[in-house]
Amino acid sequence: MDFAVSQELQDYLAELDAFIDTEIKPLEQQDDNIRFFDHRREDARTDWDREGLPNEEWEALLKEATSRADKAGHWRFSAPKKYGGKDGSNLWMAVIRDHFAQKGLGLHNDLQNEHSIVGNFPFVEMFEQFGTEAQKQEFINGGFERTKRAAFGLTEGAHGSDATHMETKAVKETRDGVAGFRIDGEKMWITGMHKATHCALFARTSGKAGDAQGITCFLVPNPNEGIKIEEWMWTFNMPTDHPRLSINNVWVPESVILGEEGKGLALAQSFVHQNRIRQAAGSLGAATYCVEESVKYARQRKPFGEELAKNQAIQFPLVELATQCEMLRMLIYKTAWQMDNMPHKEIANTISDKVSMCNYWANRLVCEAADRAMQVHGGIGYSRHKPFEHIYRHHRRYRITEGAEEIQMRKVGAYLFGYLGPKRGMYG
Repeated sequence: MDFAVSQELQDYLAELDAFIDTEIKPLEQQDDNIRFFDHRREDARTDWDREGLPNEEWEALLKEATSRADKAGHWRFSAPKKYGGKDGSNLWMAVIRDHFAQKGLGLHNDLQNEHSIVGNFPFVEMFEQFGTEAQKQEFINGGFERTKRAAFGLTEGAHGSDATHMETKAVKETRDGVAGFRIDGEKMWITGMHKATHCALFARTSGKAGDAQGITCFLVPNPNEGIKIEEWMWTFNMPTDHPRLSINNVWVPESVILGEEGKGLALAQSFVHQNRIRQAAGSLGAATYCVEESVKYARQRKPFGEELAKNQAIQFPLVELATQCEMLRMLIYKTAWQMDNMPHKEIANTISDKVSMCNYWANRLVCEAADRAMQVHGGIGYSRHKPFEHIYRHHRRYRITEGAEEIQMRKVGAYLFGYLGPKRGMYG
């Protein structure tokens, strides 16, 4: 098996690095934009007087960075060529996200809100696999033109990671001679609703609580008089764009269904696999950054006249973290390669457990690495003048929001013991 990063990919990483140096770094330094990344970052990013939503200047800066990247041909890299992309593979995306996050905080790749000059677009594959031709044109092309943006409305406060007990209901109802559905219920943690033109809203249309079948995805326009943002949920790492929603008497025609009626959870799985492997690569890169910065600091810092790095109490924890980073990197790259070499819809039935392994372990690892970096750096590591507290607070969310690590471990367990996946039925 060839573990070498191809020369073609190495050349593209060099091209991206040059673009960052010539276009993105100067923009980051312009007009005190560095306030969004230095010790003032959380305050600068957050509009405290607007319920904790992202500061509009912050979001405008991110838009400018991605617009420049799009003009240079990088932003849509992972999208199909027919939408202006480069058919970027999961493997290349994993390597790029790992590479970017190893650079630390910056406008090139701020993971707090999935911003990157090489964009992550799991919605593209979801629409490509399940959407009608009209929906593909509207939401894929519209997404890149920034005229359409869909939020992902799956989670409910009472059930969290368990979507099968969804209480949001959609019942068939004809209005003005048009067949459609009336939707009622509530949702929580629906990221990006402040900018979304639509919410991909999941609701039970048939079956009973606990059934995987019978849940349907509706593309509901936003704002909508039947959708009320009850509150913006303030989080460990601000700003927030995660609301709690109530949904009352929202009527939509049948034409807004995405995918097949009653098979919405398969569609949701399509979304999460691409997202999880790329997010795992980002967490891995951030963990590697924390280790490398700690090593450099330990060589430079000389308490009592000796390098801090000469203490085994400093060396050994970093050795363990560095070892885990190297092993995880191989698993992430291998899994991404496997995803590239099978039909998209087969991933959920064959290597979903490997995606979960990558994701839950990467998110746990980066939290451990950030915590160790704070310890090695001492007081300055605990301060906001170093990025480690930000890295910890940001990536800590992914141990919950990408599917809680316990849920992902349960998935791995189901594959391991033959309740799901290729081993299903093997043990009786």
